[in-house]
Amino acid sequence: MQNYLMCQPDYFEVSYVINLWMAGNQGKVDKQRAAAQWQQLHDTIAARANIQLIAPQPGLPDMVFTANAGLVNRRHEVIVSTFLHAERQGESAHYQRFFLAHQYREITLQPGIVFEGAGDALFDTAGRLWMGCGIRSASSAPAAVAQALGMQVQQLTLLDPRWYHLDTAFCPLRNGEAIAYRKAFSADSIRTMEKEFGERIIWVSDADAENFACNAVNIGHDIILYRASASLKVALQTWGYKVIEVDVSEFMKSGGSCKCLTLEL
Repeated sequence: MQNYLMCQPDYFEVSYVINLWMAGNQGKVDKQRAAAQWQQLHDTIAARANIQLIAPQPGLPDMVFTANAGLVNRRHEVIVSTFLHAERQGESAHYQRFFLAHQYREITLQPGIVFEGAGDALFDTAGRLWMGCGIRSASSAPAAVAQALGMQVQQLTLLDPRWYHLDTAFCPLRNGEAIAYRKAFSADSIRTMEKEFGERIIWVSDADAENFACNAVNIGHDIILYRASASLKVALQTWGYKVIEVDVSEFMKSGGSCKCLTLEL
């Protein structure tokens, strides 16, 4: 079974603005509703995979978005995230303690390289590592991660600050397909994805992108996401997938959805 890391939303709120989705949402999170939504997502995943929890910490409202804890590979190694914004930098020490306590081997990058974990680094089914940069993770991060892990990395450049992490605009799927939002990427990145995935890439609409349809958790043939259009559901069904919608609207106020709330271990 697949394994995921999650963090309960005890301290979740929008108390600052570090992405465009947060603007205007400060103090507007319904915490009771957020807790119920997080529990529904947790239970949906727990029916299909194993979940480990990391304890939430006061003063770190975005720690609930565990996708940004770090990058974990199949060798039980981890690169703990180094965050761009000061508001999230305090999370790193807690994540580091969690991974070391669970016998992961920590691999470090050169000092000063901003790298925001599995928000910007996604393995596909063939084991290739896709990395986004240009908004949060530094342009030097892909080469640094490639050197640290001793593997090739496919670099994708993000252009639109609304899709600030790779996992908001790109999701490789279990059978070799991918869903992606074309407008989030540079022309070279689009060509790279089209070359590697060919007809197996599904480009989502503006409306699906704004509903973070690419920010999905894929377990087997199930794709768990916030919301998908009828046309996207049909496209995914054509490739043998079933879409499961889970309401995470309170977390969307902070610019995060289903994938942001999980880290595959």
